[in-house]
Amino acid sequence: MKTPLTSAVPNVGAHKAATRVGWPSKSKAIARPPRDARKAYLAVLAWSFTLFNSVRVLAYLPTVWAIHVSGDASQHSLWTWLTWLGANVTMAAWLYEQNDQRVNRAVIVNTGNACMCLVTVAVIVAYRL
Repeated sequence: MKTPLTSAVPNVGAHKAATRVGWPSKSKAIARPPRDARKAYLAVLAWSFTLFNSVRVLAYLPTVWAIHVSGDASQHSLWTWLTWLGANVTMAAWLYEQNDQRVNRAVIVNTGNACMCLVTVAVIVAYRL
């Protein structure tokens, strides 16, 4: 039985048919950027991640402050904040395990975000009691 790919080009295998219709063949090498450019990109990416996620830790403070000043936490979803807490905790744990049980900046940043979610959850619960 012919597959849709091979039926378009009779009497050739799927690999040759894919090449004939313009798909990259397995034998063609994918162009990669030079090693130094990749290293520089990865360094910029790592520091950008650290910067933006560190700022994110501070971005929780207006919410905590707004709840405290208003004395009303009813407009904030406890379920949402618990979900974000769980996501940050499990991401930190996953990164830790994927890094051979070593702490790196990504683990620290996600742990910081988890702590701020925990603070927000605690404030919401405190004002709902």
